[in-house]
Amino acid sequence: MTAPDLFAEVPEQAPAKKLLSAALGGPANAYLLHGPAGVRKTAAARAFAAGILGDAELLSGRRSVHPDLYVLEPLGEMIRIDEIRAMRHDLHLRPFEADRRVYLVLAAHLMNEDAADALLKDLEEPPDYATIVLVADELGPLPETIRSRCQLVPFHRLSDAAVRGWLGARAPELDDATATAIVRSAGGRLDRAERLLDPEASRRRDELVAAARSVYLDESFEPRDAASVVLGAMTEAGAGAKQAEEAEVERRELAGRDAEQRVRRAQRGAERDELLASLEELAAWYRDLVVVSAGAEQTAVHADRLDELCEDAAHGAAAERAAELVRKAWRAAEEFNVNAALALEALFVRLRRAFV
Repeated sequence: MTAPDLFAEVPEQAPAKKLLSAALGGPANAYLLHGPAGVRKTAAARAFAAGILGDAELLSGRRSVHPDLYVLEPLGEMIRIDEIRAMRHDLHLRPFEADRRVYLVLAAHLMNEDAADALLKDLEEPPDYATIVLVADELGPLPETIRSRCQLVPFHRLSDAAVRGWLGARAPELDDATATAIVRSAGGRLDRAERLLDPEASRRRDELVAAARSVYLDESFEPRDAASVVLGAMTEAGAGAKQAEEAEVERRELAGRDAEQRVRRAQRGAERDELLASLEELAAWYRDLVVVSAGAEQTAVHADRLDELCEDAAHGAAAERAAELVRKAWRAAEEFNVNAALALEALFVRLRRAFV
């Protein structure tokens, strides 16, 4: 398999692909692929594993498992020490088919402290036949001791052209304004673009924009009603994740407290992701009000809603402050375990004050 064949499903990311391609001739013991979510890090990691193992069927999807490939994925919002211990047991097994064994740790930034400490021991003295590949959306949560023992492979947000190319192949029926809005809302991330193609996500986006506008258009505005829009979206996302995880638990024939925790973590993780995505969408609307009021309509994220933005442009002066309030709320939700209902209602109270 040549390098272009290996990484054909990974758009752009030339430096990362060059580094991983060069490593195939003699891979090191540990790599850390890091960068924003939705930029094909996991696809690159799996392709790298297929290259190391020399298995074209693994790359093509004709084979989903390999006796010398171990994949550790988070169950919900955290990777715990038990999962790392299970991997350690496997780590000391000799290769079955290939010359090496490959261990993929996906969403490594979700390891708790105990799990990170346990993994560090494996990184310090790994078997000479093992390659451990960590995939992380951010470096900050990972201890420096882990980072220093891995070869860092940075990934970056994709260009608008790359996202548009992916979107054109995935949904060629979209009109240009809708496609532009999705590309700009995606912010260089294919996971966001995928989410925005979901009809339910489109409905939730409509409801969220209506809530964002009600802050400055509705004389009888109620912060609790606006907050309930986001909370409802979180509930829907959590219910979907819970249902999917329950099916996975049943498939694996798991039971008891561990199964319950897996389902609960998956539900909480989905709710948190939806909260962050909703806040980003809210901030984008107020940012668009600013740019449209300044006559820069061509840069608006919501390119499919220019009529409404132009209609609301008189509120652009206050929208800059509103956007900053939402970004501050996003940072708090991203960093801390906030009470979503209270945080959202407080945010909409502050937003209302920003416009009056």
